[in-house]
Amino acid sequence: MNTSQIQKRNFAAFLVHALFLALTMNFIDINTVVPNMLAESGATSLHMGILSSIMIGGTSFMQLLFAGIIFPLRRKKPALLAGIYLRVAALITLGIFLRTLSGAGLWKVWTILGLMTVFSFSGAFANISYTDILGRTIEPSRRKKLLTLKQLIASVGVIASALLVKVILSALPYPRNYSTLFLLAGTLLGLATIGFWMIREEDAPVKEKLSLGKRFVAFAQVIKGDRNMRLYLFLINTSGVILSTIPFLILFGRTKFTVDGSLIGTFLLVQMAGSLLTNMLLTFLSKGQRYRRLLYLFVGLGAAIPPAALLASASPILFSLVFLLTGSSVALYQIVAPGVLLEISNDENRPLYSGLAGAGSIMNILYPILAGALVAAIGFVAVFILTSLYILLGFYAARRIQCERIL
Repeated sequence: MNTSQIQKRNFAAFLVHALFLALTMNFIDINTVVPNMLAESGATSLHMGILSSIMIGGTSFMQLLFAGIIFPLRRKKPALLAGIYLRVAALITLGIFLRTLSGAGLWKVWTILGLMTVFSFSGAFANISYTDILGRTIEPSRRKKLLTLKQLIASVGVIASALLVKVILSALPYPRNYSTLFLLAGTLLGLATIGFWMIREEDAPVKEKLSLGKRFVAFAQVIKGDRNMRLYLFLINTSGVILSTIPFLILFGRTKFTVDGSLIGTFLLVQMAGSLLTNMLLTFLSKGQRYRRLLYLFVGLGAAIPPAALLASASPILFSLVFLLTGSSVALYQIVAPGVLLEISNDENRPLYSGLAGAGSIMNILYPILAGALVAAIGFVAVFILTSLYILLGFYAARRIQCERIL
């Protein structure tokens, strides 16, 4: 098999994985399904903050620990598959747990948080390998096309799964509806590994295994010596907090009107429509490999979501339209965050940069917990306005990051 054939095979492999992963993540959507499941179990705003901190910020931070384990490996695919299969086990266990229990209780909330921690942290373990494999097996000229096409295919696929989520949440009582979703998610995530079994991975250069102390030294050297990486970290620690803000929209909505399984399904469908529309527009209108305008769009859209939620809270129908914006924002982040990271790193330092990107996402850990506590003290309105102003700081980094495909 020649180089061109291997490139085509690997390109197709990432798209196969993207389709099954998209179907999976709809069943356990962090922005709609999981927050409402946790609220139904008796969670408070602080619990919601902890959930968001674990699944968004905590997942990224754990890459600090895992980077040193994966960094010296000649082949990353075994580590990637191990992380994914551990996620499958966590989802199936949670599905069985919900199937055998009913009612609300704090012990149940903490059990759910524990299983979601296993799910999220094993995803962090897999993500470092995923980023490195993508960088080494896909040519630079094909990367943005892959990321954009991957998002488009995933968005089309998730519309069907979003409809199924709505049917399940509407037809079955709590907790059987959520149990069914998690069992299906575990099955689909297992099928998603088919794509990675297809990948042809060459041996990476031999790397020295770094201790935790050496990793901190290496991270400090990167931050000191690479201005682009400093700006990238600033961006994900400001505008990036929109990802950990979205779960609070469900909790806010529950204070204004009744949120049942059917409405959650509607929110999810609208969110998927926003993601699909964004990816279609980017696929057909985006020219070249440039990221600058996408960075501007991501920051501006993220800042608009909290005030839009406040203005649209008069009715469930208006509020559901906010999820068009959340879907678009998430789709943009999933293109620009890995895309820019790939461009400011190279084959030699990519695992280190990926670990630093995760470890440096401090605000994605602190913000949701802080927001969860502040909501109880000063209310959603003040927290959402402050969040919007904070997100706007990301324009500073978006204007200044410099590399070949960002200008």
